[in-house]
Amino acid sequence: MNSLDRLAGNLQEQLGDSVSRDLSISDFTTYRLGGPVAAAVRVGSESDLVTVARVLNDYPDTVPLLIIGRGSNLLVADSGFAGLGIILEGEFAEVVIESDQIVVAGAAVPLPVVARQSAAAGLTGLEFLVGIPGSIGGAVRMNAGGHGSEISTVLEQVRVMNMFDGSINNFAADNLNFSYRASRLTTDEVVIRARLRVRVDVVEKCRERIDEIVQWRRENQPGGANAGSTFKNPPGDSAGRLIDEAGLKGTRIGGAVVSEKHANFLQAEDGATARDVYELMNLIRKRVSEVSGVVLESELYTVGFDAIEK
Repeated sequence: MNSLDRLAGNLQEQLGDSVSRDLSISDFTTYRLGGPVAAAVRVGSESDLVTVARVLNDYPDTVPLLIIGRGSNLLVADSGFAGLGIILEGEFAEVVIESDQIVVAGAAVPLPVVARQSAAAGLTGLEFLVGIPGSIGGAVRMNAGGHGSEISTVLEQVRVMNMFDGSINNFAADNLNFSYRASRLTTDEVVIRARLRVRVDVVEKCRERIDEIVQWRRENQPGGANAGSTFKNPPGDSAGRLIDEAGLKGTRIGGAVVSEKHANFLQAEDGATARDVYELMNLIRKRVSEVSGVVLESELYTVGFDAIEK
């Protein structure tokens, strides 16, 4: 019995049926691709997360961790992930309107849900989140943004647990070293919940802003199986423009294709594999570098692949 088997067995003793083996990651990502996660645990409360951390710390061997949220920027190799996946649910999926200045959202809450619930309460400032297909936890970790705003601009405080020492800390936004699509949070740290700043406004105006963003997305971004923007925008430029300039719209590898509607979106068609998407990413980086001299940086979190070639 290896370390992961012992770990999964111990977690099952503590948390029962919330532990599973060989979880299909394709059910948890917007690409609907990727191989199995060797062991996974569904965590519904902060106390259960403490239990998982305590069990992890009983093992001398480091077990790879994968926090599985909405999977909107996650690409797992077809061979899967040989570690422990953590799925947040229950109280992590709750939104609380604390006051007319603060909305508290659990890490597993989808961003569009936060936007819509806040708008329905006549609170403005979070409408831009409706256009981002991720969760609060992932948004804080990568400083997700769109339509002229980023999560860092509305975040007051975030509660975080370090899974390998069990510590829980409340960090002010100013202490997270936010930059474009990045923060100081590591892969060993799990976001528990976030406190977001809002302002009072007329409900109808809040809903109008949401409707405008939704309409813009429908007109300018493709639907279907994708992970949103594949590459980060270089300073002062657009990844989509550079990919289009390199003549790559419509380019495909296997079942993965560069969207004709927005070049920074890679679509996974029927029969696509994670390897198809990964190789198409490599091709795009090489071609854009040859044409413009710009080396695009991935916005996707890729798991189980070698480093993307430059």
